[in-house]
Amino acid sequence: MKILIKGKNVQVTPALREYVEKRIGKITRYFEGELKDATVTLVVEKDMQRVEVSIPLNGYILRGEEETMDMYTSIDNVVDKLERQVRKYKTRMNRKIKNLSIKDLAPETNTVAVKEEVDEPKVVKTKRFAVKPMHVDEAILQMELLGHNFFVFLDANTEEVNVLYKRKDGNYGLIEPDLG
Repeated sequence: MKILIKGKNVQVTPALREYVEKRIGKITRYFEGELKDATVTLVVEKDMQRVEVSIPLNGYILRGEEETMDMYTSIDNVVDKLERQVRKYKTRMNRKIKNLSIKDLAPETNTVAVKEEVDEPKVVKTKRFAVKPMHVDEAILQMELLGHNFFVFLDANTEEVNVLYKRKDGNYGLIEPDLG
């Protein structure tokens, strides 16, 4: 697996690079050659040391972010978080594989993120992504792996764009368009 390590307000030393590669490399044991690359961003802001990791996986994205006072602790925490996500992903995929074909398991998608300011709301970031058909349970998995509270996807049954969101009670809501 190729690991791209970037630093914001921090010099990526050889020791830090080696530690990141060693710890992030642990995740590859869960996948037999499926992981091709990972992006790790090390950020220092004031007293906080943040690590952001994104790993594309069969159309899904494993993403983790942790922030502590120590960069090495942040790295350890984000790896632990990613390992929990991987176990959750593997468990759900093993359940689904009994019912779906392998082609149905790997839709490729990204998410749309919009950030608003308090004073005068405006669109500050736009993302474009390929919309591939998926079932609602696959959309839930992708949303959980991304750590987002909403997810836009193309429903495989209706072939319409839907919005899945996480409710305050812990359940999910689904917005289906009525273009009639």
